[in-house]
Amino acid sequence: MENSIIKCTDFNAWFGNNQVVNSVTMEIPKNSLIAVMGPSGCGKTTFLRCINRMHELIPDARTEGRMWLYNDEIYAMHPIWVRLKIGMVFQHPNPFPNMSIYDNVIAGYKLNGIKLTKAERDEIVEDSLRKAALWMEVRNTLHKKGTFLSGGQQQRLCIARAIAMKPEVLLLDEPTSALDPISTSSIEDLLIELKKTYTIVIVTHNMQQAARISDKTAFFYLGELAEFDETKQMFTSPKDKRTQNYITGRFS
Repeated sequence: MENSIIKCTDFNAWFGNNQVVNSVTMEIPKNSLIAVMGPSGCGKTTFLRCINRMHELIPDARTEGRMWLYNDEIYAMHPIWVRLKIGMVFQHPNPFPNMSIYDNVIAGYKLNGIKLTKAERDEIVEDSLRKAALWMEVRNTLHKKGTFLSGGQQQRLCIARAIAMKPEVLLLDEPTSALDPISTSSIEDLLIELKKTYTIVIVTHNMQQAARISDKTAFFYLGELAEFDETKQMFTSPKDKRTQNYITGRFS
């Protein structure tokens, strides 16, 4: 696939002796929104974290196989560089509690020792908050703490913080599971808009969400990639019996 941005071949992951990702091979097209689904404990979150090497923060984690960002091997790159190119947003909104909204957005630059002028900082903050559909709500309170925001606003702030570093790929691990339906809808609308600029991979338990927003869906089962196809195709005519059983509620 010529327009692939992430590729992996025979990719495996363990925590100690426990294998949680088993021989996954897939290609993720650029500027697509990919949903990753499957029962609890099927390896989907571990696989997501492997894409930007966040799993390495857990003791005894190891991988085998190959994974690329374009033509660069992710596991041959410095992990900090990988995480600059592949941003991540977690399940629960986690703005830095002692930082203002403004400082949260540019935290990645400070943490990585990247010097910016005030004009550059101001431009990045406004641009990132606009892209996260949050600017108009917070532009007059940029120096208040991010924790004063609502849950949905905090999650959009975390998305702004991720895209401030100008990544190629955004990974999201169940980003709306802690949010109310209205906030969930605003995040979904935001992700559909953001895929024009970024490639997005989202882990979700919510099949309706996957159907609403994703172009393709990957279904994981017991660490294996059971099926990966256009979302509409998978939800209407799955090829794998395990996918069909999951979609029809025969197991969860």
